[in-house]
Amino acid sequence: MTVFRHIVGILIGIPIGIAYMKEVGYVAKVEGVSMQPTLNPDERNPDYVFLNRLAIRTQDIQRGEIITVKSPKIPEQILIKRVIGLSGDIVRTHGYKIDILEVPEGHCWVEGDHIGHSMDSNTFGPVSVGLITAKATSIVWPPSRWQYLYPSLSNRNFPLNLSKVSAG
Repeated sequence: MTVFRHIVGILIGIPIGIAYMKEVGYVAKVEGVSMQPTLNPDERNPDYVFLNRLAIRTQDIQRGEIITVKSPKIPEQILIKRVIGLSGDIVRTHGYKIDILEVPEGHCWVEGDHIGHSMDSNTFGPVSVGLITAKATSIVWPPSRWQYLYPSLSNRNFPLNLSKVSAG
């Protein structure tokens, strides 16, 4: 009888777990250096972050948030980047085909924190907000790095048409 209960528990638990991961969120390992120093400051001990899928359906995307996005160049690849600009924002680019750009409607401008070491909007341009898959809301591993990831922008990547007070 005990084996039967375990099997039933597994058969019920697996679909619930899959639904949770698909709808609410999951933990993922951050790979690479593009978000240094915010994420993976020590490459030997990579960060693991909670990716909140529910947040992208219930909240507006804000400047300064760290999000995951399907790569516009390689759709199977998920990138983790910071939102620099939203529709209508004027952003200064770093190596894109033009130096200053207005983010089109339904798009955002994303960059890695480690300028020059990131495949981001400076490589492929503005990203459709429909490609955003989740918000990174906290670092969950290693324990020494436990923290919430609050939105933030530096002076170097702040939209040119906004006052710094409204960064949010």
